[in-house]
Amino acid sequence: MYEVEKGYFSVGLEGDPALAAAISGELARQRDGIELIASENLVSRRVLAAQGSVLTNKTVEGLPYRRYYGGADYADAIEALAVERACRLFGCRFANVQPHSGSNANAGVFLGLLKLGDTILSMDVAAGGHISHGHPATLTGRDYRIVRYGVSRRTERLDLDEIASLAREHRPKMIVAGGSAYPRAIDFEALRRIADEVGALLMVDMAHFAGLVATGLHPHPFPHAHVVTTTTYKSLRGARGGLVLWNDESLSDRINHGIFPGVQGSVMMHVVAGKAASLGEALEPGFGAYNQAVVENARSLAEGLAGRGLRLVSGGTDCGLMLVDLTPKGTDGGTVAKALEAAGLAVNKNQIPFDPKPPEAPSGLRLSSNAGTARGFGKAEFETIAGWIAAVVEAPGETAGLARIATEVREMCAGFPIYRD
Repeated sequence: MYEVEKGYFSVGLEGDPALAAAISGELARQRDGIELIASENLVSRRVLAAQGSVLTNKTVEGLPYRRYYGGADYADAIEALAVERACRLFGCRFANVQPHSGSNANAGVFLGLLKLGDTILSMDVAAGGHISHGHPATLTGRDYRIVRYGVSRRTERLDLDEIASLAREHRPKMIVAGGSAYPRAIDFEALRRIADEVGALLMVDMAHFAGLVATGLHPHPFPHAHVVTTTTYKSLRGARGGLVLWNDESLSDRINHGIFPGVQGSVMMHVVAGKAASLGEALEPGFGAYNQAVVENARSLAEGLAGRGLRLVSGGTDCGLMLVDLTPKGTDGGTVAKALEAAGLAVNKNQIPFDPKPPEAPSGLRLSSNAGTARGFGKAEFETIAGWIAAVVEAPGETAGLARIATEVREMCAGFPIYRD
């Protein structure tokens, strides 16, 4: 009834064939398909080993060496290692590695540094911002007064004059930079000037470009930001979770208490171990080469799409992600994303700035070079991927064409194997 993967990924699951089969199916999907979703990446065996370790059994609360539970000597050493590596990687003085997600990291910072009802100036989700920055469907959106800035209709890039005007009008306590679907570099120095003018804190969420920051390929939020948050997967290619980084010691207690007990409880020590492993990898020389390839491959993909008549929001990308506007093609992101999945290409539908269509069937696609680069693809492979995407956009309902591309995708993936025992 079930075909169970033999080897590393099925150890210990022999007594649960249904679960083993589902995990084996996901492994096959990752091996045989191409991941282009910006929120995903491929971790190393080192990260998998750390995150699947006996640390799953350990419960701790509080900060290292200041726990509420006993038996924490090794947990303390692991979390302290993760903190030290995070600070070294990003050149800052303090880090909290406990957030279960980037959204938790953001919520903890807001709770620790702001009062309920304070005004936050953040990027509108419809323009590329992240829902955890104040979307009305989230607790953040309910607990604080959110003022949203967007992008210029002409350039589809941040309009610093508009942000400054909104800041002067609304006098926010915090300005948030960074988003979920903004493909361009951000001028943190200019945003800090605006924040200082109105007496606001500047928080940067660098989840989608943290790896580029760590390797000098993107403007650094420090010293301009008061506090920086990020996820540890995506461009950091690590365990799923979040980080908070800062330099001002006077913020330490407020940020730490905002995380615990503010927005979450016990530390997931197996995940912190996975973070420590991936942060250690990010400090190795090869991580810089990986991120340089991420940028080059993203440009290759963007140029390949543009050369085949697809419009890119803002005209291109400065990082690993990009947005494709399907409006000129008379289709939508939901339709094309489903067709691409049938062809072995995983993407996500996404709204574009000033999108007249709803989130359920938006006008755009969000793409990323992160995971493909992690498995070894180069510019030539991403040029080929651009051709496949363009072909699917032109004929998303042509099942024979989708099947042909799926075969070609599997052939490409076979040349760049992952997780082979």
